[in-house]
Amino acid sequence: MKKAWQILEPDIHSVEKLCRILKCHPAIARILVNRKIFSSEDASNFFNTSLRHLGPPFAIKDMDAAVERIITGIMDKEKILIFGDYDVDGITATTILLDFLRSVGAHVSYYIPHRTNEGYGLQKNHISDHALPNGINLIITVDCGSDSHEAVEAARKAGIDVIITDHHIISDRIPPAVAVVNPKRCDCPSGFHDLAGVGVALYLLICLRKKLRGINFWQDRPETNLKSYCDLVALGTLADMVPLTHENRILARTGLDIMGRTHRPGLKALMKICNTNKHAVDTDDIVFGLAPRLNSAGRMDHASTSLELLTARDVKTAEKIANSLNHMNQNRRRIENEILIQVQNHLKKNPHLLRKSTLVLAQEGWHLGVLGIVASRIAKKYFRPVVLITTADGIGRGSARSIPGVNLYKGLSACANDIENFGGHSMAAGLKIKGQNIEKFEINFENTVSRMTKPDDFIRKIFIDCMLDFEDISDKLIDELESLKPFGMGNNEPLFMARNINVVSSKKVGNHHRRMVLNQGKGRPEKTFNSIHFNVDPDTPLKENFDQIAFRLRWNRWNGRKTAQLVIEETC
Repeated sequence: MKKAWQILEPDIHSVEKLCRILKCHPAIARILVNRKIFSSEDASNFFNTSLRHLGPPFAIKDMDAAVERIITGIMDKEKILIFGDYDVDGITATTILLDFLRSVGAHVSYYIPHRTNEGYGLQKNHISDHALPNGINLIITVDCGSDSHEAVEAARKAGIDVIITDHHIISDRIPPAVAVVNPKRCDCPSGFHDLAGVGVALYLLICLRKKLRGINFWQDRPETNLKSYCDLVALGTLADMVPLTHENRILARTGLDIMGRTHRPGLKALMKICNTNKHAVDTDDIVFGLAPRLNSAGRMDHASTSLELLTARDVKTAEKIANSLNHMNQNRRRIENEILIQVQNHLKKNPHLLRKSTLVLAQEGWHLGVLGIVASRIAKKYFRPVVLITTADGIGRGSARSIPGVNLYKGLSACANDIENFGGHSMAAGLKIKGQNIEKFEINFENTVSRMTKPDDFIRKIFIDCMLDFEDISDKLIDELESLKPFGMGNNEPLFMARNINVVSSKKVGNHHRRMVLNQGKGRPEKTFNSIHFNVDPDTPLKENFDQIAFRLRWNRWNGRKTAQLVIEETC
C-alpha cells in the first residue's frame, strides 16, 4: 500500500504569535494552528472547557414539542418506551434517559433490538409485537429512528405517539412523529450536527429538567444532577467516533474527568477488568477497552446485557456482568480473527481483487455481529472501501467501511436499486441485499466509487504535525501535550516526525508488538527514549536504524511512576 508522508505547514506568523501569547513549546503552537486555533480567544475556548460553554439545547428543531409531550406523559402516568440502538452510543443514551425518567417517577421501560435477528432501528413489527401488547402510549427513540417512516406511521395509526432523537443522516422526508430531534435535519438551526446520539439525549434531558423547573416540579424532590451523566455521555461520544470539537469536546472532557470517580458499580467493574487507570482515563481506555466489551454484548448476544451493567446497583451483580462481557469480547475477537484470516486467504488466492477500488466479499455463515470490525481492519490494511456480506436463505446482510475522502453513504445511495435497504454515514454503513443482487451490486459499487475518486485518494496520507528532534523532547512538552486531550476525530493526537533513528535495543512483546530503545544519530546528543510499536508484521526483520519515524509522544504510567514513551506509528 502506497503512503505519502506530509508535514503540515501552518502559517509561521500565527505560530510565533500563539507561542508568545501562551508561552508554550513551539511544537504546541504549531499543533494548535494546525487545528485552526489562531488567537488567544480560540485557545481559551479550547483549553477552558466547561458545561457552561455548551450551546443552547432548545435551539435544536422540535425540542420544545418533544419536551412538552414527555412532560404530559410523566404527569399522566402514561407508559413510555425508550427504544435504543445496540451500540455503545445507543446503550448509554438509553441508560441516561431511562435513569432520568425513573427518577421523576415516569412509568418507563426500554427496548433494544437484537442486532442479528431484528436489525437496526424502529420497525413496524416493534409496534405490533411489543408496543401495542404492552399498552405503550409514547415511544422515544435514541440514536435511531430518522428513517423509520413505516414504523412511525404504524404507531400513529395505533394511537401511539413517537418522539425521535437521533444524530444519523436524515433525508428531507421527515417521519410523521410528534417531534424529530435530530441536529442533522436540514431545517435545524442549532449547529450541533456533530453530536452523538447520547449527546442529543443529554440535550433533551437538559431541556426537560428546565421545563420541569418552570412548573415547580422540583420543589418537593431533589433536582437531578445532569453532570453526573457525563461519564456515560463521554463513553458513548468517544465510542461513536464523532468529531471531538465544540460541544463534543466539552462533554468528552467533562465525562473523562469524572469517570475515575464514577458512582456506577457497573462502570467501576468494567474499568477494573480493563485495568483502566482511574486517575488518568483517556480516549484509548474507552476505544480499546471499555467500548469493545460493551459492544460485544450486541455483537455476540443481546445489548441489554450492557445496559444491565450500566444500571447495576450493587458491586456483586456488576462484577458478574462485567466478567460475562469480557468473555463475550474474547469470543468476539476469536471469531473476528477467523473471518479476517478467511478474507486474507481469499485475497492471496485472488490477487486481482486488489487491483480494484473496492472490495465486496460475501460468504455464507459469517457472523454478522463482527463483520463491521473485520471490514474496518481490511479497509485500513488495503486502504479502500470494503463491504463484507454474510448470506443465509437468499438474503445478505453486511457491514461497510470506508477511507477518508470516499463518502460511503453517497456510494451506497448511488447503488440503492441493488440494495433492499441501508443506513449509516460517510465512513460506516450497514445494508441488506438479496443474494441474487450481490454480484450486480459489486460491479455497480466499484464503478460508482471509481467515478467518485481519483488515484491519489487511495494513497494513505500520514499527516505530520511537526518535525521533533529527540533533543527537543522534554517533560514540559509532554505535560503540555496532555492539556490538548481528549484526542479523537477532529482533534487527533499529535503526530511527530524524526529522522536518522538508531535502534539501541529491542524485544518482542506478544506476537505482534515490539519494544525498542531509540536514539537519534548524526552528532546529536545521545538522548534515548523507550518506544513501543504495535501491530508489527512478525515476519518483517527489524532494522538497526530508520531513515525516519512518525510517532506519538506520551507519558507511560506504571506503578505510580511516569516515563516518556514514543508510540511508533510509521517507519521507513
